[in-house]
This record gives sequence, C-alpha cells and structure tokens, in this order.
Amino acid sequence: MNIEQLARMDLNLLVCLKVLIEERNVTRTAQRLCLSQSAVSKSLAKLRLQFDDPLFVRQSYGLKPTPRALFLQPKVDALIHHLEQLAEPEVFDPKSSEYKFEIASVESVYPLILPHFLEDIFQQAPNVTLSTHVWSDQTFKQIQSGQLDFGITGKDIDANDARLTMMTPSDICEMEIYQDNHQCMMRADHPILSRTWNLETYLSLRHVQVRCDGSDRWLLDYRLADIGQQRDIAITVPDFNSAASLCSHTDFIFTAPSHFLELSAKQLGMVTRPIPFEFPPMAYTLFWHRERSNDPALNWLKTLIEEKTKPLR
Repeated sequence: MNIEQLARMDLNLLVCLKVLIEERNVTRTAQRLCLSQSAVSKSLAKLRLQFDDPLFVRQSYGLKPTPRALFLQPKVDALIHHLEQLAEPEVFDPKSSEYKFEIASVESVYPLILPHFLEDIFQQAPNVTLSTHVWSDQTFKQIQSGQLDFGITGKDIDANDARLTMMTPSDICEMEIYQDNHQCMMRADHPILSRTWNLETYLSLRHVQVRCDGSDRWLLDYRLADIGQQRDIAITVPDFNSAASLCSHTDFIFTAPSHFLELSAKQLGMVTRPIPFEFPPMAYTLFWHRERSNDPALNWLKTLIEEKTKPLR
C-alpha cells in the first residue's frame, strides 16, 4: 500500500474494527465507542469495502469474524497500540530504556566533565548508549535539526564577548556547568622560563592555536587587538590534545582553560603559567533545543549532569 492509499484510509474505521472483533456485537461496540448503532453499521459497510471482505457473518448470538477479520486482528491491535503510544505523554524509564544519546563536545570535556557523571549514567540506565561527536561550527544546526541531543563546549560569559566568538541561537537553551580561567603551557625546559614572565615575554613566543567553532580567532586575540597587540600564531590545529602534544617538543606555547592544561601538564611533564594580563573566565556550557525542553530522556540526563557537576561550580 502506497502513501496515497494510506492517506485515504480512515483510522477511526480501524478503531471500530478492533472493537467489533472484540465485542462481536454492534450494540456493545456502539456503546464502547459512544456512537449510534447506525454509525457503527455504516463504518462496517466502509470497512467491508476497504478490505473487500464481509469481515463478519451474522449469527443468532451476534457477529462471527471471517478468516480475513481474524487475520487482520493482531495487525490492527498492534497498530492501535502504537497510535495510543503516540497520543500518550512521553515517559523515560532509565532502568529499561535503550535510548541513544547523541552528544557533541570539545575534547577537553572528556577528561574534565564526563568522568563526573558517566558512571552514574550507566548505573541508572544500563541499556542506554552514548554517541559522541566533535564540536564544530555545524553543531548548533545539528541540535536544531534533531541530529544531536546535546552539545557541550566553552562559552565566553559576557554577552559582548560572545558576540565576537560564539553567539547562541535564540532557540537553543543553555546551562552553565562550571567556569574556568585560562593559563599558558610550555615544556618544562623551555628557555623562556628563565626570563621575567610578563606580556612582553608572552608575546615574544610563537603560539599554537586551536580552531574553535570554525574560527581561528579566540576572545584572547580580540582582547589583545584592543590594546594594539597580537600573538604570533605558528600553527593552528583542530583540537586541544594536538596543541598540547606539539608544545611538549617545541618552543611553542599553548593558551587554554586552566583545568585542561593542568591535567595535560601533569601527563606530559610540562609547566603552566598564568596569562600575563587581565582576561575573563569562560564557562563550560550544556546546550539543547528549546522545543525539546520537555523531552523526558533529555531532562533525565540534563538533571543528572547538573547534579553530578555541582562540585565543579
């Protein structure tokens, strides 16, 4: 049956067929459906035409379903069941759900934020799955289209700063997870460490830059431009881990959120220094589409993330 044929089918007739098969009596069917006996008889006539079968044979005790009607019964029951599910409010049972969450994030989220709630997700919802994606300049569009459930990335807190770097679309909701300052990282035997650490020293170095949201410029670059300065960007890379690794065996310097750099410095045997001028913090932020604010699955995960990341605030 093609879509055109389906469009001509009256679903109310299938409801009537289901009840007729169960009751095998026009009067009782009419009572259950709050219809007149005449209306049920007219529906039966349409059903016979639709399926090219009498469907029921009159007997002294009522209606006897034909083999065709009995064949249709489990299919109609299943269809009505699915229609009832569509009409019912959505529910999410973590213990039994097999929901697949689609989440985009920057890679610093994996060591810094996910460990705070990942174990709890699978303890409470052992059958759900998570599919993670790289945060990109298309992430907001993918959240809007329903391809992604959530996104997690860093966001400049001040609205004027965000206009320069990443504006959140009006139909995207957000929840701050925690704030973080920025630091600089370099190898432990970097020759610059013997000099006074100030803005002049910082700008004398060559820098590794991470491309964020499709842009090669960070708020840091806009703030430096405000005072007539700029960094010497030696190389631009797609992710934080690559930037940190490059600095481990070069004289390059990498500027990034503090918690990520402190973890990387410990793993790679490197050192960190504060940014040598006043610079505002950023906030790791969870994003989702406004139209899905009442989605039970999303609300469950959002509430879990909010609860388990409280120690970070």
